[in-house]
Amino acid sequence: MKRTILGATALLLAVTGATAQEVTVGRFFGDCEDAGTDTKASVGEACIIQSIINAADAELDGVTVETLPTDWGNYYDQIKAAYAGGTPPDVHVMHRHRVPEFAGIGALADLTDDLENAGIDPADWEASALEAVSYNGRIVGVPMDFHANLWHVNMDLMEAAGLVENGAPVLPSSPEELLEHAQAVKDATGQDYLAADFAQFPLGVRMVLALIWQQGSNVFDGDTATIDTPEARNAIAAVTQLFDAGLANPQLNYADSQQAFLNGEAAILVNGTWVVDFYASEAANPETGLSTYHAADFPTLFAEGATWADSHMWAIPSPLKANDPETYAAALQVLAFINDHNIDWARTGHMAVRTSVLESDAYAALPHRDEYAGTAEIARDTPPSERYGAIQDVLNRELQAIWLTGKSVDGALSDAELDVQDLLDR
Repeated sequence: MKRTILGATALLLAVTGATAQEVTVGRFFGDCEDAGTDTKASVGEACIIQSIINAADAELDGVTVETLPTDWGNYYDQIKAAYAGGTPPDVHVMHRHRVPEFAGIGALADLTDDLENAGIDPADWEASALEAVSYNGRIVGVPMDFHANLWHVNMDLMEAAGLVENGAPVLPSSPEELLEHAQAVKDATGQDYLAADFAQFPLGVRMVLALIWQQGSNVFDGDTATIDTPEARNAIAAVTQLFDAGLANPQLNYADSQQAFLNGEAAILVNGTWVVDFYASEAANPETGLSTYHAADFPTLFAEGATWADSHMWAIPSPLKANDPETYAAALQVLAFINDHNIDWARTGHMAVRTSVLESDAYAALPHRDEYAGTAEIARDTPPSERYGAIQDVLNRELQAIWLTGKSVDGALSDAELDVQDLLDR
């Protein structure tokens, strides 16, 4: 049976025979043209989210859902342009770190008082999930996941290097051990130890940030940039030592680093929770170079555990609530449908946000989940900031300049601190 939309809209449709209310959904995650409506069978972020959206379109009475997929790399530029032009999607995905930027200018609808009537129970959200979608004490989104960086492991390469014990990979516990393990893999297999996107998206930034946090430091504190520090130098050195020794390739982008891992050309891939189910399915393919796959918590190389983490959420533009109550009501029902399918989205590898899902047998049975059970405890991010995106761009530019163009660490950190301080001062 289809879920019915909120009372006034449902009554209007019943009495007038009006056509279904269209809801446009803006998302990233990539394209999937043949996702279908089976939310249990799809594989990978793009197809899983599209199957959920397709199912909402099929099952919600009086609502049609149109997907507006966009590229991850320029998603926020497109969303900002849509807001500026007065044509944002009725529902759109965003990250927790973007909440201050959008909510700070009043762009996101306040959902607080409307969630219960839509069938959404915020009391079922983990406390950190509720915090992620809150701004000035009001709820401005519906959380979908926690996601974080993991170490994805080719167990065959690690076994050949003597880095497997009791069926689990042996991961380094210091920068020195990291270099030793990397050399052992190279000596035993001829392959690189570690791959990551160091040349395109900020995966390299997130790895360095994790190592900074592991030393109890950060890249800004309040309105003060704290980038040109010994902790940042230690973190960068832990990574660049692999490049200098020929044990990792700094020129790989996202697609190339992932393909190198799937081809069996790297023992470790630093990437997020969002690819766990995809890599598991690839490992089951006899034509893939990866045959024995393990997902591991990001290792602690310094004093305390830490890995980069964020969360995805769904928001509704505030003008929609103010000017189009029928579409707003339908948009809330789409959010409720996605919230109801939190276990299906968690199949990607992301961590669920609903307590009832996290405590379920179905969640516990998801493949590889026990291998990175400690990730939630070490999840970290920079402090909230309206300038988060611009700060990340600065860090990505300057860190890539170190390992791609030979810029000095002193110069890169000095320039990054000046530029980030300028952003914080605006």
